[in-house]
Amino acid sequence: MAADLTEVRGLLAADRERTRELIGSLKQNVSTIVEASRLTATDDEHDPEGATIAFERSQTSSLLASAAAHLADVEAALERLDDGTYGRCERCGASISPERLLARPAARTCITCAS
Repeated sequence: MAADLTEVRGLLAADRERTRELIGSLKQNVSTIVEASRLTATDDEHDPEGATIAFERSQTSSLLASAAAHLADVEAALERLDDGTYGRCERCGASISPERLLARPAARTCITCAS
């Protein structure tokens, strides 16, 4: 199992790095969208471009929130690895299958509790 935990730790570390990069990129996108809308006199209700800008801002903000939540899950999984509780379902306490952990290293629940 130690080799599996080493592999999972590597997957989580890589996922953490990718997610941090994604968050940085999304924050930049949000800043760019906000700045662009500040520099133009768009009226979301009457300007056809206004609705597009509002949609892009909303979509990017939603993606940013999702990425931040995922990063928190990854960080929590790394903490569970460190404290020895990794691989246990947070809901029922059963072991999470190794296949599930390899597919979703940040999984907090077994497949039964997840469904």
